[in-house]
Amino acid sequence: MDQPLAFQAPDGGKAQRVYLLLRDEILNGAHADGGALPGELKLAERFAVSRVTIRRALDGLVADGLVERRAGSGTIVRSPRPAPGAVTADFATLMPQVVAMGLSTTARLLAFSYTAPPPSVAQAMGLAPEARVQRAVRVRLIEGAPFSHLTTYVPEAIAQGYSEADLATTPLFRLLERSGVTVERATQTISATLATPDVADALETSVGAALIALTRVVFDAQGRGVEHLTALYRPDRYRLEMTLDRVGEPDSRRWEPVVGARAAEGGER
Repeated sequence: MDQPLAFQAPDGGKAQRVYLLLRDEILNGAHADGGALPGELKLAERFAVSRVTIRRALDGLVADGLVERRAGSGTIVRSPRPAPGAVTADFATLMPQVVAMGLSTTARLLAFSYTAPPPSVAQAMGLAPEARVQRAVRVRLIEGAPFSHLTTYVPEAIAQGYSEADLATTPLFRLLERSGVTVERATQTISATLATPDVADALETSVGAALIALTRVVFDAQGRGVEHLTALYRPDRYRLEMTLDRVGEPDSRRWEPVVGARAAEGGER
């Protein structure tokens, strides 16, 4: 497969469920590359659905390039190749990679405004009830292909140090430093979510496609929240890795991240 996956999930609950199950099996290697999937009748029996539902699910897999139909041979599996230019980030050294990411990829600004922060953002950043923030929504691309959807909130007093045009051309981390911010620490969580219509459109994927969700809150040397980031990633174009060492005494050994391990280009801002 020459193009990165687009995840063309079919409409309809049953067809989408079958599609997702078969897609995950193919991506996880349960079906050999070049091998044939079971016939429509067997799949219909396995999933307790009609053959029409199976055909709709298979149509979605064909659109993704995960299978192809061959006359006389059935439905043949085509295991995906890594997407060209896919981004890898070492989780243990994620923050030091922020500037490198900004310089090696491009960004497209989708929205820019000054507004009151959502309550959850204000609470996470420790902002006053009357605080105003700059909200920016961007898509980051590698080799012209979108892989992340970014929503950032920065306190108005800090954000006035750079322009809307700056956000479209310069990594936010550098803009914060240029505005006099000394970053001290950050908290970060990783989870998963499904693509909403606007995010799906920006990332060129289907509504309901699985996405990696990262939330980061950055604090300065005085403990003030200076940035709130929500980043959504296409998992076929972005991945997080972590190197672990086995450390400790023989009776209490544990896994520990290797900080400073060699990191591929990654991170996000």
